Amino acid sequence: MEKKAGIYIHIPFCESRCIYCGFYSTTHNTLQHRYTDALLKEMELRRNELGNNYSIDTIYIGGGTPSVLQANELQRILATVNDTFTVKAREITIEMNPDDITPELVAKVKAMGINRISMGVQTFSDQRLRFIRRRHTSLQAMKAVEIVRNAGINNVSIDLMFGFPGETVEDWQQDVEQALALAPSHISAYSLMFEEETPLYHMLKLGKVKQIDEETSLAMYTLLTNRLKANGYEHYEISNYALPGCRSIHNSSYWHDTPYLGFGASAHSYTGNKRSWNVDNIKEYIEAIEQCTLPSTAEEIDADTHYNDLITTALRTCEGLDLSMISDSYKAYAIKNAEENIRNGLLELTDGHLRLTAKGVFVSDGVMSDLIKI
Repeated sequence: MEKKAGIYIHIPFCESRCIYCGFYSTTHNTLQHRYTDALLKEMELRRNELGNNYSIDTIYIGGGTPSVLQANELQRILATVNDTFTVKAREITIEMNPDDITPELVAKVKAMGINRISMGVQTFSDQRLRFIRRRHTSLQAMKAVEIVRNAGINNVSIDLMFGFPGETVEDWQQDVEQALALAPSHISAYSLMFEEETPLYHMLKLGKVKQIDEETSLAMYTLLTNRLKANGYEHYEISNYALPGCRSIHNSSYWHDTPYLGFGASAHSYTGNKRSWNVDNIKEYIEAIEQCTLPSTAEEIDADTHYNDLITTALRTCEGLDLSMISDSYKAYAIKNAEENIRNGLLELTDGHLRLTAKGVFVSDGVMSDLIKI
């Protein structure tokens, strides 16, 4: 029986760096062509990694900022995916910045077979956009959604952030209402994180900004969830909301134990019994691939690690952890360690699934840690 897998392609180029971003990226855009060549060669080197009984169900082009890549480079990448693997993709996503989106670019993207666009909007406040050093304006973000739809790509996802220093619940509500007015098919929303080694983290340590308090953050998350649910969005994962039939198929594969191959600098892969990750340095990545060497580190996944991975992924979803996916011993361990959180209303056990409750979602990290096998 043919199995399904995903492909993730990392494009690490950005015109400029946002102050909160902890993902690997570079502003050295002169390396684009050489990097693309390396990506294509990596695919060739790894063409047999999954075996013959897999077809590619989803492709996700992320970054960085994939929309800064030349259209002909994107075309080469997707053509090589199709030539190298058995591709039966239901969903092909590309991340795009609102200010990169033009009718011409979207037409080219659609012609390549890309049928889903994920847009990093973050906020509709021009003041907050300037603070985090985003290149686009609120008006550009709204216009970009219109351009994409006019081109015939209706599966549009937007990313939002809440918890900016000094942001109020009322400020956040304005962002949520503006997002609803655009009616994207999918919304991902995240609390602003202060990742180590980012400019935002250094600002925090120097006392130039303050994190919002937990009570305000919870109020923002609750407002978001309630407003989106009231407007027909399904809260199917901790940070993700979708109109019916519009869940991210690719991202769902991460949460449901589906194998995937990651190509490019810093990209991660998972094949069921092995996890690997490429070096997070573009020059080291390119030079290794040019020497026909895979610049990656790998680890075998034992039974305990696989169980722990399921806890930290499946529990993020509205379905929760299907206990039939784990052995009787792990099932007993999970249920025993879940008892206190069930009593406290943070977890529920129904229909053979262990799920976070609405109350438990906001403290999910702590709940999951209670179930982890050490």
